[in-house]
Amino acid sequence: MNAAKELITNFVAGCAGGTACVYCGQPLDTVKVKLQTFPSLYKSAFDCFRSTLKNEGIQGLYKGSVPALLCNVSENAVLFVALGYMKNVVGAVVHKHPEQLSNLENASAGSLASIFSAMVVCPTELVKCRMQAMAELQATGKVEAQRIGPWGILRSMIKTNGILSPFQGLTSTWLREMPGYFLFFYGYEFTRGALASKGQSKDDLEAWKTVIAGGTAGLLLWTAIFPIDVVKSRIQVLSAGGTQYGFTRTLRVIVRTEGVGALYSGLFPTIVRTYPANGALFLAYEWARKHFGNAIGLESSTL
Repeated sequence: MNAAKELITNFVAGCAGGTACVYCGQPLDTVKVKLQTFPSLYKSAFDCFRSTLKNEGIQGLYKGSVPALLCNVSENAVLFVALGYMKNVVGAVVHKHPEQLSNLENASAGSLASIFSAMVVCPTELVKCRMQAMAELQATGKVEAQRIGPWGILRSMIKTNGILSPFQGLTSTWLREMPGYFLFFYGYEFTRGALASKGQSKDDLEAWKTVIAGGTAGLLLWTAIFPIDVVKSRIQVLSAGGTQYGFTRTLRVIVRTEGVGALYSGLFPTIVRTYPANGALFLAYEWARKHFGNAIGLESSTL
């Protein structure tokens, strides 16, 4: 019974964290995707932000919010549910209770959990990225100029390229998620331990310390895997215009035609975004996990 309660608690807490992350970070995520996929159209992140606001309005910065919300909520729900199971697996291997794992062992569990969350992330993020870059896709003639929502994009993909088309970029997503979430959870656990006062449990940290730990986790993740994310975004967005390159070929084309610097297009808004977005994610996750777990009678040793 307690295992079922823990699963439900991790699911609810993951949903809460994903929702908070989207609403705090979506505008800068839109700027990131635009710079990743069409870097030559903008002088800087600020120019992209200003141009989007001028030409598309505030709603332009929140384009893709529906699939982004679906992506983040489903990703974090699956991620944190899988994390609970993977902590049990790692704990069994190293003969420790899941709550006694070291930072490296927690990070390993997070990396394994990302295998499952990537299956949810890939299709929802593909739709999100195409919606965010729709104005640029239409302006460059890669798709027809028309109003189309997330479900229209999904239907069009399946109709044109088959039922597996929403999983374009899955290999790139795995390449990004597994090392990224290793660093993500290591950074979170390490920073929580460093910020905890003498004799204080990491689970009893003040809200501002949780925000810093979450932001640091996101900073480590994105600075390490950003080039992979650029390649993934190119594959997912530009395939809308008929380009069907794999990861290695896309990487070579970017480096050969645009230089290594193109692999870091959009890094600045991503770094700016990481503390409010990932800080909100973990703050909401920890709050929901503690309060919802208490509400349904989850044993305190698992919280």
